[in-house]
This record gives sequence, C-alpha cells and structure tokens, in this order.
Amino acid sequence: MSRISEVFKHRGVDGTRALISFVTAGDPTLAHTLPALNALVQGGVDILELGVPFSDPEAEGPAIQRSSERALANGVTLDQVLDVVRQFRETDQTTAVVLMGYLNSILAMDQFAEKASGAGVDGLIMVNLPPEEATEIQAQLLAHDIDLIYLLAPTTTAERAKFILSKTSGFAYCVSLKGITGADNLRTAEVADKLQALRAMSNVPLCVGFGIKDATTAAQVGEYADGVVVGSALVNLMTQKQSPVDVAANLKQAAAKLRDGLDSLG
Repeated sequence: MSRISEVFKHRGVDGTRALISFVTAGDPTLAHTLPALNALVQGGVDILELGVPFSDPEAEGPAIQRSSERALANGVTLDQVLDVVRQFRETDQTTAVVLMGYLNSILAMDQFAEKASGAGVDGLIMVNLPPEEATEIQAQLLAHDIDLIYLLAPTTTAERAKFILSKTSGFAYCVSLKGITGADNLRTAEVADKLQALRAMSNVPLCVGFGIKDATTAAQVGEYADGVVVGSALVNLMTQKQSPVDVAANLKQAAAKLRDGLDSLG
C-alpha cells in the first residue's frame, strides 16, 4: 500500500481528516525547504505537497506566484527539488510527498518517473494536464508507484467529474472555489454539496484546497472532506526574513493549529 493510501486508511480508522500542506521548493532559499518539510510533519501534516517552481503558474494566486518567482531567481531546478525529497527520506520514510507543478517541467526531464520514485516521491499533481492526454505519463508513474492526482473545479460537470474520478489515484483534489489559490470567497455549504455529489460517483478520498487559511476554515471544510490542503497561508510564513530554523518553528506552530482544528471534529 502506498504512503498516500496509508494516510487515508489511518485517518479513516480513527475518524480524523488528513492535513496536506503546500510550500514551494527553494522559497525563500533552498536552505529553507528541508527544515520546512520536517517542521510541517512535526506540526501534524500527513501529506507534504511540494511546489516545483515554474515561470507561469497560471492557477496560483499572488502569494504562490511570488514564491515560484523567488525560487526561480535562486536557480532552483527540478533536479534540486528531487534532491530535497531524497534528503527528507533519509530521516522520514513514512510521510507522503506529492509534487505539484506544471507539465513543462516534467516533460523536460528524461525518466522523470524513475527519478522521482528513487527520490521518494509518492504523488504528482500537474495543474495543466488533462486526463485525456495523460495516458502515457500516468502509465509511467503507476509503474513506479506514483499516484497521478487530478483537480476537480467547482464548475466541473457531473459527467466530467465522474470521468476524472475514474482516472485519479491517491486522492482527488477538489478546488473549493472559483478563482485562484489564496482567494477569500470560501462557501462551505457549496463545498459540502459538491462533495456529497462526488461521493456518489467514487470512493476515492476527496481533499479540498483553495481558501483554507486557518484552523477555523480547516475545521469547517474538514467536516465534509477526507482532507484539507493549506497552501498560501503557509507560503506567506515563508516570506518572513528569518533563518531556516525560525521559519521552520513558525510553520510547525501553524501546522499544529491546523491539526488541532481538524482533530476537534473527532
């Protein structure tokens, strides 16, 4: 069983929700990334979503766009992102790691699936990869035990959602609102209705991201979802001009508050 599947199996047994965090590799420097990942796990994160810096992150809001810009200015490459995961695996063989980015970066690397698996990557989210065009890459990923995770938008039709759910593995990433990451117009009732409809189509775990900023919003969404994804709020903590140790301490504290918010539902 994959690390991602283990997360939802464990959370399903005890009735709690998975906490998924997002930070961009190499932001504000590459030296910050590994301490950040370790701190997030210490704070209670189940799945680490690690952003691969890209020059045109079209689905992202200002905070995550700027994080990519800073990482690219630091010269961070996909090889270096995988090296961070490899270093993380030296001390943590349990926590799931998912890379999130855009297709161009992956296509530019020969034998990506093999290299990512060797580094310890468990899943991949490609924002701009339609499932109709993913047959070859998905086969390569699954051959190396890497889940290809798809996004579902609030505007996705029922027919389209059923198709996407049949293709996703690990979990489905349900976008909570129309717009970009970091937006503020989260409507919990609409999220609940959408998740109820999706559950009638598939038993794949449903995780919700976009607009979740704190323990309160995490708990509101967690009441209906199998997991929540928090990105911009954590990325904003990375922008503080502090040492890797100090930034890591802030991330650990923020993750612990989110974990407490989700656990209050149990």
